[in-house]
Amino acid sequence: MSFELLHPEVQKVLRKAGFEIPTEPQRAAIEKILEGKNVLLLAPTGSGKTEAAMLPVMSMMIEESSEEISALYITPLRALNRDMFRRLRFWCDELGFSISVRHGDTPQSERRRQSERPPYILITTPETLQAILVNRKMREHLKNLRWVIVDEIHELATSKRGSQLSVALERLYEISGEFQRIGLSATVGNPEEVAKLLFGTEREGEIINAFYEKPFEFRVIFPETRKEDVEASEIAGTTPEIASAIRKMREIIEKSRSTLIFVNTRQTAELLGSRMKKLGINVAVHHGSLSRTARIEVEEAFRRGEINAMICTSSMELGIDIGFVDSVIQFSSPREVSRLIQRTGRSGHRYSEVSRGFIIALTPDEILESAVIARRALERKTENIRIHEKPLDVLANQIASLVNEYGEISLQRLLQILRRAYP
Repeated sequence: MSFELLHPEVQKVLRKAGFEIPTEPQRAAIEKILEGKNVLLLAPTGSGKTEAAMLPVMSMMIEESSEEISALYITPLRALNRDMFRRLRFWCDELGFSISVRHGDTPQSERRRQSERPPYILITTPETLQAILVNRKMREHLKNLRWVIVDEIHELATSKRGSQLSVALERLYEISGEFQRIGLSATVGNPEEVAKLLFGTEREGEIINAFYEKPFEFRVIFPETRKEDVEASEIAGTTPEIASAIRKMREIIEKSRSTLIFVNTRQTAELLGSRMKKLGINVAVHHGSLSRTARIEVEEAFRRGEINAMICTSSMELGIDIGFVDSVIQFSSPREVSRLIQRTGRSGHRYSEVSRGFIIALTPDEILESAVIARRALERKTENIRIHEKPLDVLANQIASLVNEYGEISLQRLLQILRRAYP
């Protein structure tokens, strides 16, 4: 039913792309977005959240005739920006919309081009949005802004980046007037708080929880140390216990077509990658401290099947398209239920497929902790996220930025902007 509500031109492209039946999040969200409501959509990875937001937005765009930026698509990561550009470009090419990316890696020549000929849809990060707001030319191009989509908003809400974004949205309101706000999120225990961050203190909006019963399977493994692990530890320069964990991971990798190995720190990613390579395992490392070129090379190699496994941090928790993943390994306890769900959800990426996760416990304490987290994940008992309340450093930063933006601003107007932002 939901696809029938879309503009005929969008329906035509849907048929061309082979989309026939909407996913549960698409069924739940498309009508509400077409009605112009502010929406926070909670749905699992691989469920078509992006299309749930952008298909109705593009349907409404067809009726527009603006030469300026009509939609901002905000993501937490530059890598996710690039991925969204690749995914949305097909729809934009078919429907005749211009689309561009602007973030820290964007060349100066491309920035100038955007200033002179703004795209219809601009994909950016929260940090680059702050820079856009003090750029006179780009501010002019935002006067006809109609839609703001914030992807993976749960990732921003837990840090001061979320507080910065909340104020930035109110500063956008000062430039363009009211616009429709759409947030895309993984499951969280307190979605009302995330919604306030997105909608602000003076607007209504709707929370759509489209978390269907996606099947998950978890196994907690505490590998027994064998004689061969002692020998392997000498080759890899590690302990027999870590060598036994690597042996168990090798077994999982060899039974799978492609595997993601999640670790909790970048240092662990590098150390584990080095030791696995010494033992002849075809792996690569991916995290936010790598150069843009290195990250793209790893993503492409994984997508093409040139490497069997990728060791990664939270950089791969989000919806970056890296092709098929049939197994996820969590090295050491994930510490959080929501993190385990998000990471394991990268396997069996299609919403009807089983997501399989293996937790490699490194100590007896981790066995118990991991088992409890896995049980709570199966019961969908996720933690509440903590939003930073009234962070004074963000306040100081935003006051300085607002003065930079306007040159001079009255205290009354400054307070109005800040009070509309939550919290």
